[in-house]
Amino acid sequence: MVNINSTMRAVLWSGIPYNVTVRDVPRPVIQNPTDALVRMTAAAICGTDLHIYHGVYGSRSPPWVMGHEGMGIIEAVGEAVQSLKIGDHVVIPDSLDSGHLTMNLAEPEVVLGESMGLGSDFGDFYGCQAEYAVIPFADYSLIPVPTKNTTNSSSDIIYLFLSDIFATGWTALTYSGFEAGDTVAVFGAGPVGLLAAYSAILRGAARVYSVDSVPSRLKIAQSIGAIPISLNGSSGGPAAQILQHEPNGVTRSVDCVGYEAVNSNLERQENTIILDMVNVTSQRGGLGIVGIFAASGVTEGTPLGNTTSSLVPFPMADFFTKGLTLRAGPVDPKIVAPYLEELISSGKARPDFIVSSEIGIEDAPEYYARFDQHLETKVVIRFD
Repeated sequence: MVNINSTMRAVLWSGIPYNVTVRDVPRPVIQNPTDALVRMTAAAICGTDLHIYHGVYGSRSPPWVMGHEGMGIIEAVGEAVQSLKIGDHVVIPDSLDSGHLTMNLAEPEVVLGESMGLGSDFGDFYGCQAEYAVIPFADYSLIPVPTKNTTNSSSDIIYLFLSDIFATGWTALTYSGFEAGDTVAVFGAGPVGLLAAYSAILRGAARVYSVDSVPSRLKIAQSIGAIPISLNGSSGGPAAQILQHEPNGVTRSVDCVGYEAVNSNLERQENTIILDMVNVTSQRGGLGIVGIFAASGVTEGTPLGNTTSSLVPFPMADFFTKGLTLRAGPVDPKIVAPYLEELISSGKARPDFIVSSEIGIEDAPEYYARFDQHLETKVVIRFD
């Protein structure tokens, strides 16, 4: 799927924790009649990319091109592509169509083997943090978007987060069983958490609490109408602070962090958010988890994979006594993209409020570090 006679610039993970590089790599070309070649116009650095950056997530064999949030313009299509054409503006979802129908009853909605930017164990595709990407089964994978949105904004990245984090934040609420009028606690005010809080407000939540340790993130959460809760606040942990506002607990809680969560002492504790969610959620309430939990083990691609466990202690007695429900797992953005695109095009939603910096690809290593250090809320890579 690459053209050995032509190269492009791309962000690469080579298996060295806290290090990515920008290099020339072979430019991909169409191989199958259902493929489309996309010239990238923008890509984003995601929290999932930081799991890779930390050496705890991804494929066994590096190097690979990073990134699973991207958009661009179709430059070529295979002869079997019917609904898309050259010149179309498209968003690339983080999970691609697998190209076949499975009749296995236990098959998940999202086939994790077909994902961008996670290495060959998740599909033999380049990531989005590159000048070009080839997308398989393009008719069923790519999300067409308008060339100009109806809010007269000059920013095309208003649609970029259909690729992952807007859809993920929105679906986190759905996983929790959310209904209009519910109260919601969102754990994590990174990009996914901010868009989960934003989605709750759009969907008619009575009150939304946003939990994080980073003041700048909490300030953004407050600006969209959420109630900020400091992870290490003077009034106790986040559950205690929320219960001061909601003595009976909140109706729904969502985890937008996952296994790299930290407790009130800012020390890594994989189950700290799960404990708080069960504590703060009211009787017969619901929990949704979209933060990643995985146990990759130590490989060349995940050299620190032994720092996470597949067994996470869970407060089963309290969960059972309260009659809570829980749904967790990855999100397929393609399922909700049509609805979210309508919200954006109509001017009802502006998910690009989370963007703190737009950079060129050569600056990616610096901004991976800045994002990891919480100096950035969301970083977008622009391509000429």
